[in-house]
Amino acid sequence: MKPRVKFQDLGKIRYQDAWDYQHELLNAIVAEKRQESTDVSTLLSNNYLLFCEHNPVYTLGKSGSESHLKRTPDELESLGIEFFKINRGGDITYHGPGQITGYPILNLDLFFRDVHRYVRTLEEVIIQSLKEYGLNGERVVGYTGVWLAPDEKNPFYRKICAIGVHLSRWVTMHGFALNVNTELPYFENIIPCGILDDDKRVTSLAIELGEKQDMNQVKLALKDNFARLFEFEYTNDKT
Repeated sequence: MKPRVKFQDLGKIRYQDAWDYQHELLNAIVAEKRQESTDVSTLLSNNYLLFCEHNPVYTLGKSGSESHLKRTPDELESLGIEFFKINRGGDITYHGPGQITGYPILNLDLFFRDVHRYVRTLEEVIIQSLKEYGLNGERVVGYTGVWLAPDEKNPFYRKICAIGVHLSRWVTMHGFALNVNTELPYFENIIPCGILDDDKRVTSLAIELGEKQDMNQVKLALKDNFARLFEFEYTNDKT
């Protein structure tokens, strides 16, 4: 029997509220895993895929450096941008309107107990979804996430999706941030993902395609590719 995943689109939500909700779901799954009486059907169905858009916020992963934030706390407050140090991997990134942030809360005991494979599969979900828009997403050696390679129109590697995860007893949280209609000037206040290479930039689906994109259509592509690549079924779908 395939694992079952509950999809929830949280809409626009403060980062703290989404973080708290992830912890609530993760802790419930971990508690059930510890109970020998929990039946298999319950474990199979207690997985989640959350989509949302955040208010402007910078988040710093546990392996990141606060020096990669170029603004002071007072400046951030004046700009209406929040800042959080969090427990995912990776460095600093931005979340905000026009970006699809995805949080899979999955019990990897039901999928595969391999963190490297999990991250690579997240990347593949994005790569396959970008193909539906005529874009060839790539991995760049040494860097997590999904990129677009230099071409005749643009000499830079452009990061279109950041990925950072955290696991507790093989249950995942955090996830990916795909720039769809994201306002890219927000990235100028940070050194995105701590990457200082001159040949690397940040981009969005709207920039690459030359026009604003339908967020719901992108979400549908992501949902379909998640289910196909992770080999699960959706249940109690809440859109």
